[in-house]
Order: sequence, then structure tokens, then C-alpha cells
Amino acid sequence: METDRIKLKTAGLSMAAILIIESLATFLNGHIAAPILIVGGARSLEIILLLGICCVTEPGGIKTLGILPKRIMQGLYKGFFWSAGFGLMVGLTAVILMITGLHPVDLIAANLPSTQPGLFSFFVVGGIISPVAEEIFFRGVLYGYFRRWGMWAALLLSTAVFVMAHAIFHRIPLPQIVGGILFAVAYEKEKNLMVPITIHVLGNLAIFVIALL
Repeated sequence: METDRIKLKTAGLSMAAILIIESLATFLNGHIAAPILIVGGARSLEIILLLGICCVTEPGGIKTLGILPKRIMQGLYKGFFWSAGFGLMVGLTAVILMITGLHPVDLIAANLPSTQPGLFSFFVVGGIISPVAEEIFFRGVLYGYFRRWGMWAALLLSTAVFVMAHAIFHRIPLPQIVGGILFAVAYEKEKNLMVPITIHVLGNLAIFVIALL
């Protein structure tokens, strides 16, 4: 992977766009009774703006983010394989934790809506739209920018920002830490953003399904 792939201009404009959209979404959440729709709209707008910024500022366009049209299906397939392997590891870890008397489900608890329309919106926004937006920003933009200082710096910095952005203070944000590392490693190895996007989508959906049980 190129050590100086994402320009400072691209990273700066992307961060500014995210901050503005998130600030507006936070403001609207206090005035509109459907916060999940606000989040979905914000994430969709972020996807459009991030891709647009990259097309304007980077000579390679969205390919600079690791979005390669001819390798989208390949990225999906590899993402499924990564998810299967990681899922197996998580399952074995869960068994070990249960044997020791711990409850692994508590580490990935998710507060789901009580209504069917709300639940459907939650799965679409939290399980599909948000992971796509997050991977474009945290891995495509931030990891791509931090990569100029080496793989480890990019992994640690992008994961740290990813964890802090989720603002979980009442418990150790283990899923975010592990996820951030996994997504970055998959992106580094495969050089295809569809791989961490697929892992992230499947991971979120799995957490939501487990929370329903």
C-alpha cells in the first residue's frame, strides 16, 4: 500500500464535512422525534460528500480510497471469508468466557427499538448505511492518510479515532477496539475497501441479531 496515498487536503476536507454533518445531526436530534432517520440521512450524506471530495482532490478518484469497481465482488467474497474466520474466533472466545463464568453477550449489548418499523430502520441504518460511511472515512480516508507514517501508526491512530467517535464510556469499548483493528488489518492486506465494509456490515448485523435473542 502506498505510504502517501491520501492527501492532507482530502483528509482535512473530509474531517470538516463529517464534523459539520454530525453537528447538524446532533442539533436536529433534539427537535425531531425520529433520530434513527436523522442518523441515516447524515450517514448517507457523508458517503456522498466523502466520495465527492475524493473525486475532486485525488487524481485517482475513489480508487484512492480502495474502492475498485472491477474488484467489488471480489471484495465481498473476501469479506465473507474474513467474517467467517473472525466469527469462528469470536465463538470460541465466547465459549471460553462462559466456561469461566463471564457473559460475553454483555460486551456487545445493543439497545434495539421496540417497534417493528423502528427495528427495521435500525438494521438498515446501523447495519448497512453506517458501516459503509464509517469505513469510507476511518479506513479509506484516515487510514489512507496516516499510512504515510507506516502500517502500525495508521492502524493505531485510525482505530483510536474510530473508538473515540463511538463515545462509549460506561464500559470498555471492546467491540470497537477489536473491530477497528480487524477492519484496518483487512484493508491493509487486501487493499480493497469492500473487504472491511463487508466485515463491518456483517459484524453489526450479527450483534443486532444476537441482541434480539
